[in-house]
Amino acid sequence: MPMLPLPLLAAPLLLAVAAVFLLRPGARPGSLPRLAEAAALAALALALAGIVQVATGGTTELAFGPQGILSFRLDAVGATMAALVSFVGWVVVRYSRSYLDGEAREGSFHGLMLAALAAVLLLVQAGSLALMLLVFVTIGVVLRRLLMFYPGRPEARRAAAKFSLVWHGGDLLLALAAALFWIAYGTTDLATLAQSVALAMPPAAQVAVALVVIAAALKTAAFPLHGWLTEVMEAPTPVSALLHAGIINAGGVLLIRLAEPVQASPGAMAALVMLGGFTALFGAMVMLTQSAVKTALAWSTVSQMGFMLLQCGLGLWTLALLHIVAHSLYKAHAFLAAGGAVEAVAATRRPGPVAVPGGGAVLRAFALALAVYAVVALVFGWFAAPKAPQALALGAILIFGVAYLVAQGLADAAPAALTRRTGLAALAAAFGYFGFHVLAGLLWGASLPAPPAPGPLEWALVVVAVGSFGLIAVAQSLFPLWAHHPAAAGLRVHVANGLYLNAAVDRLIGGFRTSKTL
Repeated sequence: MPMLPLPLLAAPLLLAVAAVFLLRPGARPGSLPRLAEAAALAALALALAGIVQVATGGTTELAFGPQGILSFRLDAVGATMAALVSFVGWVVVRYSRSYLDGEAREGSFHGLMLAALAAVLLLVQAGSLALMLLVFVTIGVVLRRLLMFYPGRPEARRAAAKFSLVWHGGDLLLALAAALFWIAYGTTDLATLAQSVALAMPPAAQVAVALVVIAAALKTAAFPLHGWLTEVMEAPTPVSALLHAGIINAGGVLLIRLAEPVQASPGAMAALVMLGGFTALFGAMVMLTQSAVKTALAWSTVSQMGFMLLQCGLGLWTLALLHIVAHSLYKAHAFLAAGGAVEAVAATRRPGPVAVPGGGAVLRAFALALAVYAVVALVFGWFAAPKAPQALALGAILIFGVAYLVAQGLADAAPAALTRRTGLAALAAAFGYFGFHVLAGLLWGASLPAPPAPGPLEWALVVVAVGSFGLIAVAQSLFPLWAHHPAAAGLRVHVANGLYLNAAVDRLIGGFRTSKTL
């Protein structure tokens, strides 16, 4: 007999009740911030109970309405995401107690934060596309209110307007996708869709998958409609932390939950690889030119979400989920600790000038990093199951970043200690990549499809992706050699402004003439 899925609905219901209590009009009693933190902590405890339930009793489901149109599902993926969201939410709510202490609308802020957490918890445990759509709309409404917490700031109004346009545009596409899936298969239940696409994929389902991919791209701030994510700094820091560490992952959760239909469409997978790879490179390039800490973190999120889309396009679903977990924890800490970043950098002891590698050192560094990676890959292939070509390609992309460090260690002016440390860094990165790959497979491999066997299109995309990231990494390693050229200074200005794409979007949507009302 299946276990009662108590953690499935108890955590979001608890948060929703607390949010309603906090959002009531009137003066804010002094105990409400502590109530908000207690509710978030209780949600975390229930989420951990959900992990125990999945580990001991397997997957549990709960459905309402015809054809299970509103269904909930607690499995390994949902339990992991619920625990992640609850933990990050509790940390952010606790931080908010001090950050917003004394604000006139502090109670409303805590209520909106709890409402957002409740909605995200429902999203990660949704078992049907119809329920996901309803939750996506709710998240958009609540987050807009949070972004407009200081409605007198024109920048906040502009960011909220852009967010609503992009986010709810994705909702519209998702609604069309749900309707097309219903036409094709008579259901929007995720488990049923996964089984149905394996048998047949009519044109309506193919169009639905394309719409899902576009919706996910919009919700992850993919190029070229990424500008709203880089402008949310006008909201309180806890909102930025929750957005960048949790809500922005919603597009990735959508793709992972619909992994089987998306993987059944080679065109959708190719689009994710190309769009995700370009967004990752573009976001990383702009991030390196930013002087403000939080703005750099925002562009980092754009890049990381693009890389996550790339992983989905390669069929590396378990690694995409692992990326979401790791990025959420790192980015929440980065935003909440951003206030002390300047002091921390200023207090860092500088040992001397950075060693600048020449062309030969760069080539040796990339050869060494790739050789170390190949050896480690052979070791893991000997003792564990061989990895898919897509996984090996992704590892090569990651090792390019390590090669940049190794190049500094191999520069002529580099001390021997730096050379040893960078070499060990390459070895640790290679072992870490394959080790975490094995761990992700053990945790979620049974719940997600394996990467597809690559055909000519997939091989071409892999070559393009690896080559593109490799060229960018080499250019970054050689940048100190030509950074002082006048052309480089001009290019830096254009890149720092995101090639002015955000300004073009402002003109299209009238972002500078937003209303002062909520």
